[in-house]
Amino acid sequence: MERLLEKDITEEVKSSYLDYAMSVIVSRAIPDIKDGLKPVQRRILYAMYETGITHNKPYKKSARVVGDVLGKYHPHGDLSVYDALVRLAQDFSMRYPLVEGHGNFGSIDGDPPAAMRYTEVRLNKIAEEMLEDIEKDTVDFVSNFDGSLREPLFLPSKIPNLLINGASGIAVGMATNIPPHNLSEIVDGILKYIDNPDISIEELNEIIKAPDFPTGGIVSIREVLNAYRSGKGTIRIRGKVKIEDKNTIIIEEIPYQVNKSMLVEKIADLAKKERIKGIKNILDESDRKGMRISIEVSNSIDKDYVIHQLYKNTPLESSFGINNMVLLDGRPRLLNLKEFIAEFVKHRVNIVVRRASYELNNAKERIHILEGLLVALNDIDSVIQIIKGSKNITEARENLFNRYRLSKKQVNAILDTKLQRLVSLEKKSIEDEYTSLLARIDELNNIILDKQKQYNLIKDELQKVKEDYGDERRTRIVKDFEKIEEEVLLPDIDYLVLLNNDDYIKKIPIDKFKTQKRGGRGISSINNSNISSLKLIRIANNRDKLLFFTNKGKVYSLDVSTIPENERTAKGRFIKNFIDLEKDEKIVFIIDYQDSNGSLIIATKNGLVKKTDLKLFEKIKANGKIAIRLNDDDKIVGVKKCKNDDDILLITKKGLLSRFKEREVRKTGRNTMGVIGMRFKDKDDEVVDLDTIDTEIEDVLIITEDGIGKRVSVNKFSVRHKGTKGVIAIKIKDGNYVKNILGVNDRYTLLTGSKNGFIFRINALKISKQGRTARGVNIMRLKDDSIVCIDKLSIDTIK
Repeated sequence: MERLLEKDITEEVKSSYLDYAMSVIVSRAIPDIKDGLKPVQRRILYAMYETGITHNKPYKKSARVVGDVLGKYHPHGDLSVYDALVRLAQDFSMRYPLVEGHGNFGSIDGDPPAAMRYTEVRLNKIAEEMLEDIEKDTVDFVSNFDGSLREPLFLPSKIPNLLINGASGIAVGMATNIPPHNLSEIVDGILKYIDNPDISIEELNEIIKAPDFPTGGIVSIREVLNAYRSGKGTIRIRGKVKIEDKNTIIIEEIPYQVNKSMLVEKIADLAKKERIKGIKNILDESDRKGMRISIEVSNSIDKDYVIHQLYKNTPLESSFGINNMVLLDGRPRLLNLKEFIAEFVKHRVNIVVRRASYELNNAKERIHILEGLLVALNDIDSVIQIIKGSKNITEARENLFNRYRLSKKQVNAILDTKLQRLVSLEKKSIEDEYTSLLARIDELNNIILDKQKQYNLIKDELQKVKEDYGDERRTRIVKDFEKIEEEVLLPDIDYLVLLNNDDYIKKIPIDKFKTQKRGGRGISSINNSNISSLKLIRIANNRDKLLFFTNKGKVYSLDVSTIPENERTAKGRFIKNFIDLEKDEKIVFIIDYQDSNGSLIIATKNGLVKKTDLKLFEKIKANGKIAIRLNDDDKIVGVKKCKNDDDILLITKKGLLSRFKEREVRKTGRNTMGVIGMRFKDKDDEVVDLDTIDTEIEDVLIITEDGIGKRVSVNKFSVRHKGTKGVIAIKIKDGNYVKNILGVNDRYTLLTGSKNGFIFRINALKISKQGRTARGVNIMRLKDDSIVCIDKLSIDTIK
């Protein structure tokens, strides 16, 4: 009868998952600190070494190596073994490739390697340095998966492989990402550590300045020291770029692990969408001689601006997240740079001692044999007589043992000695070998007992490794990447940004719209045959960015420079090419954002106002941020920037204006509703616009939907408290409501947009100044049209 075992399922799952996690960590994903290899990589190198596929032998098919590894040591998928083999041979993945490949082993463009039946491999000479002395009992061996063979737990590894080639891997609950370094620098750092174990990481950093990537590039060392101290950190890498001729940018090197073809596609896509301006053509001219991506740029565009945009918007500048997670004595550990070096030195000391012990035992065994031979040679005639007088080999052994008291091994060695070795010269060679072995035994004993001799031997070996394999650094080092003020590189042009009801956006230089007299119709900005009505306009400089507020209370950001410049009647580009609006989300207001000083005032239809620090809108991702929490029946009608002690102006569609100090509105976070800024006399009234004014503003410009407007002196509106119902600012006709309000003085030029896309430009002084109750004058002539938006620009700043 079977016996049932009761166990809590939670504990069972927890235990099983931990066992699985540790199996992945130890057996698959995390490299060992001693040789810097994962199990599959170690098994590949050992199988090739064992089969004799070394650097001075012919190449062998990759499929043969994969088959050996699978059959003997690694019972997993053949693709996993072949992928690991391919990576060991890729000079763009490994700083010092351990396998020499013959055939197609993939490319930096992400092209896959040829099938394993087509490619051939052999060990690189540097890989053999990792396997040297493995037969001298320098490492522990364990049984393979079926117990039929033995495999090494780690390799002797004369080279600091983990530091020079790095490693990456994802385990369960942890990952490793160790950058490659320059062999010469690492050797110098290790030598310095051996001479001074108390050396600081800062002093090591003076020798090992930064990672050295196989693809070159440029690395900023600003963050390197912190990563070396803690074992974790992020460093930035840039591709190497130069300007060739007057209109060509050449990319010569790209960051580590960046796919070249995807980089070219990204640049081409951004150029097509005009996110990077001025790129006329891009060609990948890379060949066997090296990398060369040629970018042809317009003569009118600053080349430094294009380069800056490439670094900013493409993987030409990338981050490398350092995470020095390794296996130390079978357990995952996060190590800093000094601990890496210390563990490698400890590993090499152990190898040197075990090798010396192995060689000492062999030398003692050989000495023992030589002593027996010398005894025999010194009395060779008697030895010959004893052998001749014996009936058989067994009797000869007994007679020699009884006569000379030799060991069984010594007796066998005498009996196995050929007659030719009885000459005097052979005796001399045995005596010389004996003397030499005695000296070697003393030397080996000293190595085993003397720590300094062990260190000296390690230093000599490392110096030889540096001489044989050391090379120049490939990745150039800079203290920090030059901080380029992007706006300085951009053309300093004032634009009118236009957004229509179908959410197509474009920009047109301000100077395309000439100033007109009052009562003019304006200039058409859209082609009414294929474009919907105009919704919003905003004056902004090419070096600014815009904030877009939506009907859901969210805000999005977009650099003016990335908006396509079009002819007046062109359609523009769909806004969703630039920002990730939700399906039913619509833009309702736009403002320009020049800096983070001051606050942002948001007004809603229901009379709420909220004040939020502008700094909270400085960095906005593509999917936007919450700007205000709205009720279902409310919407944003105005957004303006303000400074301390500014006045806030709210105006309703029926012409009532409220003026109060901005300090009356408490500053709150983004995800808040705000406070009551204005109440209404009539239930069907609502706020339609907002402005903020300072002491330099002399007049308030009010304009209605039918193009009627006027200027009113600011002094006509007393400063009251928030929450009032306001006073009359303009007398309106039934159904013709107020559309906009602007604080102006004699330095402002105004641009007004109508629903049908006409843009009318007029100086503020050309609009009549009237009293509060006056109806105003005709500012813009409209025909089956209405005013939708208005903006102002200081004449002093017009470029």
